[in-house]
Amino acid sequence: MATLAQKHPHAQSFLDHALAIKGLSRQTVAAYTEDLSTFLVFLQEKGKDVLEVNEQGLFVYLMFLRRKGLQSRSLARHMASLRGFYAYLHEQGLLKDNPAEMLENPKLPKLLPRVLSIGEVESILAQPPTGDKLGVRDKTMLEILYAAGLRVSELINLKVLDFDPQAGIIRAWGKGARERLVPLHYSCMQWLDHYLQHWRSSFAPKVDKIFLNRSGKALSRQGVWKIIKKYALMAGIKKEVSPHTLRHSFATHLLEGGADLRTVQVLLGHSDITATEIYTHVQSDRLKAAQDFYHPRSKNTGKPVHAETR
Repeated sequence: MATLAQKHPHAQSFLDHALAIKGLSRQTVAAYTEDLSTFLVFLQEKGKDVLEVNEQGLFVYLMFLRRKGLQSRSLARHMASLRGFYAYLHEQGLLKDNPAEMLENPKLPKLLPRVLSIGEVESILAQPPTGDKLGVRDKTMLEILYAAGLRVSELINLKVLDFDPQAGIIRAWGKGARERLVPLHYSCMQWLDHYLQHWRSSFAPKVDKIFLNRSGKALSRQGVWKIIKKYALMAGIKKEVSPHTLRHSFATHLLEGGADLRTVQVLLGHSDITATEIYTHVQSDRLKAAQDFYHPRSKNTGKPVHAETR
């Protein structure tokens, strides 16, 4: 059943533009559709049209969302949808001014990503049995998630030709269909090559994706999540572990090892450095540990101090 946004000509035109021209993911466009439908219901109740809304009207709408109990993160998503929608209407010449141009995001809490210690990651990687096709597939999949810091959507969409064994790199397609080349370390390359050469064919592939389910079709996001959760439990890890946990751990461990933030940004596929800055606590911890150890006035001088992995 079509949503209100999909029935509205301007909203549907914007959604088509976001998907086909801007190359946004279907998940992002689905979120835009939901947000705009909520907005259109609000306007209907007020007897307003999208082209009549001014900056004050958008502010009233955001206050309405706040009173409904939406927190800062959800509000920020709604505002992103509105900014994109009204920027499109302005670009199309349907509006002289863009009423959403000056909207400011609510302050978001700086949530530190949940990460695993190096020992915990190694314990998870050691769990898959490597004597059968499912075990080898799972082992290879876990190795790549941690070696390349891939999003789960990037992992399940990997194709056989995306792996270049000669160069030791894998091609990933991130948000907005942006391509990036990620180097793999030797151990990960060995597992991937072993899986592709000796085990993938046993799944009777029906698609050209690297990682397949029992039916020879591409693994789903939910399937990957369940696999990781299973091996985390087998490793005795009580904390919640997801594909994104391995991605966060990849970034954190690189920074702890001395990598700079800009390099990690490129490897993660962040288009904006601000998305990577959530990891700056790692560098701060390392600097504090170094200062505590080396500064002549530090109480810890001469006693090794290790930054705690969060």
